[in-house]
Amino acid sequence: MAETPVYSIVAPIFNEYDNIPELYRRVSEVMDSTGETWELVLVDDGSTDGSTDRIRELAARDKRVRQVIFARNFGHQIAVTAGLDYSRGQAIVIIDADLQDPPEVILELAEKWKEGYEVVYAVRAEREGETWFKKVTAALFYRLIFRITDVKIPLDTGDFRLLDRKVVNVMNQMRERHRFLRGMASWVGFKQIGVRYKRLARLSGETKYPFSKMLKLALNAITGFSYFPLQVATYVGFVAAGLAIIAIPIVAVLRVTGSHFFEGQTTTLISVLFLGGVQLISLGILGEYVGRIYDEVKGRPLYVVREAPEDDRLNQA
Repeated sequence: MAETPVYSIVAPIFNEYDNIPELYRRVSEVMDSTGETWELVLVDDGSTDGSTDRIRELAARDKRVRQVIFARNFGHQIAVTAGLDYSRGQAIVIIDADLQDPPEVILELAEKWKEGYEVVYAVRAEREGETWFKKVTAALFYRLIFRITDVKIPLDTGDFRLLDRKVVNVMNQMRERHRFLRGMASWVGFKQIGVRYKRLARLSGETKYPFSKMLKLALNAITGFSYFPLQVATYVGFVAAGLAIIAIPIVAVLRVTGSHFFEGQTTTLISVLFLGGVQLISLGILGEYVGRIYDEVKGRPLYVVREAPEDDRLNQA
């Protein structure tokens, strides 16, 4: 068994062929400056652009690089989860391979960890190279999640953070399929603090989180940490029922007095369409939760590994 490193740097990889060498160079430079032992866990999430071979080459050249190769694409959050499963360090840093999160910030995260903090999350003070639409939707996303989830997730934070080993050990026991890791890191508690930094433009390639995936991530966050959508459906039902109760005597009085205000089928049609829409939306919300229950009870593994370090084979799940 190799020496246990102090730091584990976990980076999920999906079609990042051009970014991998620079990621390795900058992480190596930063971590070597600490004078501590470290490892770089690269999780290949079913890449198709040659990233897999590049990861293998790095692992063959530098034993501090540990490759975890998926059998297919399982998604960013699952890839990070696998990295946590296979990490061995006392402090684990999650970072994206596109270098929007500068590896140099790891030194600031590590300083807070040495002060006794067990979760040190990076707060995006500035966002370089992103469209106004991306910035606006991201800001709305973080604030919506903060307002309606049961766990208070820090604003403007992504997955870039440092986690103490005891935090990772707890998170590794949480095997839900629809994962929102930054919410899970907040849920576990422990002593937490933020470090502000400037998020850079992507080094090369295209973003792996377009609007559709951000929407899916938001849905996972809401359904994983809040009953708010179910409560909204209940509130709307009560409001509709209340309006109906109020409308009954009003309509009766108008009919008795000979008013022609509610004559015809238009009002009935509008009421039926409104109530039908409310019912379908409520069923859709309920279906989202039921679908997640269905995924959980199947009991399938979170991911399937093709290649991984043999000494940690038992960690996979």
